[in-house]
Amino acid sequence: MNPNIHNLHPYPFEKLNKLKAGVTENDSLSHIALSIGEPKHAAPDFVLETLKKNLGSISQYPMTKGSDELRQCIAQWLTQRFQLGNCAPDPDRHVLPVNGTREALFAFAQAIIDPSKQPLVLAPNPFYQIYEGAAILAGSEIKYLNTTAENDYIPELDKIDEKTWQRCQLMYICSPGNPTGKVLDEKYLTQLIALADRYNFVLAADECYSEIYPDENNPPVGLLQVCAKLGRHDFKNCVVFHSLSKRSNLPGLRSGFVAGDADILKQFLRYRTYHGCAMSMPFQAASIAAWSDELHVKNNRELYRNKFTAVLDILTDVMDISAPDASFYLWPNTAMDDEVFARKLFAQENVTVLPGSYLSRPANNVNPGAKHVRLALVAELKDCIDAAQRIKRFIQSL
Repeated sequence: MNPNIHNLHPYPFEKLNKLKAGVTENDSLSHIALSIGEPKHAAPDFVLETLKKNLGSISQYPMTKGSDELRQCIAQWLTQRFQLGNCAPDPDRHVLPVNGTREALFAFAQAIIDPSKQPLVLAPNPFYQIYEGAAILAGSEIKYLNTTAENDYIPELDKIDEKTWQRCQLMYICSPGNPTGKVLDEKYLTQLIALADRYNFVLAADECYSEIYPDENNPPVGLLQVCAKLGRHDFKNCVVFHSLSKRSNLPGLRSGFVAGDADILKQFLRYRTYHGCAMSMPFQAASIAAWSDELHVKNNRELYRNKFTAVLDILTDVMDISAPDASFYLWPNTAMDDEVFARKLFAQENVTVLPGSYLSRPANNVNPGAKHVRLALVAELKDCIDAAQRIKRFIQSL
């Protein structure tokens, strides 16, 4: 047995289930879950129809690399969405379909990390727990970079010492951030690229929330977009991860892609060939349909805008809460122990939220997730409004 398995932390939702165990919820109210980032909006009908029409291809073994048509479609989407222009990715070299970003973010570390060289992985804190598990099982130490209101939820690069940069083999970034919703700007990403060049580490940019943002005229910038502005046609040391789960309300399709540095993707493809994780042909066809359409994505953003407006209108006067740059999360300060807050809220109002400390680790004598909860505005508008009213009532009762 891999001894590193024993170093894995319990997953946040395992902790949440334990926290709620033995609590008698208020069954006079229907349960509303704001804890899991699982989109509840309807999947696009045209994608489902495409899936049905292509079920016959389930009899084929799919290629790990994915079909030419899928990779071309993804490359075209990337070029248009991130204004890549003359730096348009080569579908054959710069794009690799994957079974959702969760699987790919984990597998990527296994392929990248060299455990013989005292590896170090850098990750934001709080963070998506896959980064940590991937680093641990790859045999790497992980260093947590705190993101708090004091540093505008951005890892402070100037506080990372030379020795840390020299040991770094992989750095995970998440923009828009989970759970903070913070978007890393062009200046910051340019600085990261320069550091990756100087110390020869890989930047893994989790951009799975990039298509949920408030201003149609101001979409979040992406890592490859900054590469293009710098004239980096090879995307050296830079890899991005995208998914249809949040963008297109298709979490069960398990469809996404990795794109960027061709030399890295060549080796990652080799790893994945042995990993046995090719996307099925019907799912590839459905993915092509989804990546080829923007109208349903625009409509999806409008639904989230309506929910943010309504929920913030209810909660702003009773808690420290503000709209994120992007994503579908709220990250309010509870002004009390976050576990106590979540447990009592569930008992009194039958609303489940995720304690922020479950998404972070103590670092530099602080747990940056403490006294926060994550609210995922994934339910229907009426349920989000109902939940917000219950949370307000709960806070007023304290």
